[in-house]
Parts: sequence; structure tokens; C-alpha cells
Amino acid sequence: MAKRFTVLAAICATMIAVHILNLALGGALLSFGIDPRNAGSAYTIFTAPWLHADFGHLFGNLASFVVLAAICLINGLRYFLKASLLIILITGALVWAFARDNLHIGASGWIFGLWSLVIALAWFDRSWRNIVISLAVTFFYGGMVFGVLPTDGYISFESHLFGALSGVIAAAILSNEPRQVAAPSKVGELKFWS
Repeated sequence: MAKRFTVLAAICATMIAVHILNLALGGALLSFGIDPRNAGSAYTIFTAPWLHADFGHLFGNLASFVVLAAICLINGLRYFLKASLLIILITGALVWAFARDNLHIGASGWIFGLWSLVIALAWFDRSWRNIVISLAVTFFYGGMVFGVLPTDGYISFESHLFGALSGVIAAAILSNEPRQVAAPSKVGELKFWS
């Protein structure tokens, strides 16, 4: 369990470090955002989620990312990493292929992917745990559904929309794979979750 939270902390620390480095470089790293249909920039599918416009953008994303990633990590570290890779790849490819001609940056596509993944798991992997998690996420984060609408020209609604779609795809692909769910271990008469 500690390894899962170490990975989550490392991801968050990396996002913060990249943002501080970007500030020190006068915003030069923003050129690693997704530039739709620019063949030479397809690699930015993997760099864009680590870049943010300002601290408000960064910490707004981190707040949701930590909660949704922690929920996804219940299924195990390997599951989280596979799901994240699928979400980032599918979201980024769709943004690169179909989004407006602007630079698209930020972890929001990844976040929307995790959001839809934990909700969709109630359908693809019907267990009481997944149904309860899905209902809780829908209740507390249901307003995210409005993020897929084009309401602000400075917000990449495409990343939100394609992220939500990629989370459902990832849930469908990974639903039959075994997960490393924490199992109880006995120490004397007490049970602990490892």
C-alpha cells in the first residue's frame, strides 16, 4: 500500500517540479503541449499532461487528481499505471487528431479519464465495491460532466471530452485483468490491511 502512495506522491511532485522549472525558463516548456495535427509534435501526447499554465491550473488539477488516482489505486499499482498509460495515450491521440488549433496542456484529460474509469467500472466489473465507488464519485464529482462542454475558449474541453471517453475505453479493456486489491493479513488475532 505504501508503494502506491509513494508513486502518487512522486507523480504530484513531478508535476510541481515541472511547473517550477517551466516558470524558471520563462514558460519555454509550454511548447511541449499538444499542437494538433503537427506531425513533428506527436510525442507531446506524453509531455502535455505534466505542463500547466499557472499555479491555479496546477493545484486545481492536483486536487482532483489525488482523489481519483487514489481511488483507482485501490485496484493495484499495475492497474493504475496501465489505466493511466491508456488514458494519456488515447486522450492525447484524439486531442492531437481532432482538437482546435491551440496548444493543449494540463493533466485534465488524465483526470477526466480516471473519473470516467472509476464510474464505468461499476458497469464493466460489477462488484459492490465498484458500484459504491461509482455512486460516491458521481455524487461528489458529478459536476465534472459539464467540463466536457465548450464553455471557455481558454479551456481544452477536447481534453476533458476525450479524457472521459478514454477512461471508459480503459475500463472496458482492463475490466477482465486481475487486480492487486489489498488483502487482509493476520498478525496474532488482529487483522490488518496490507
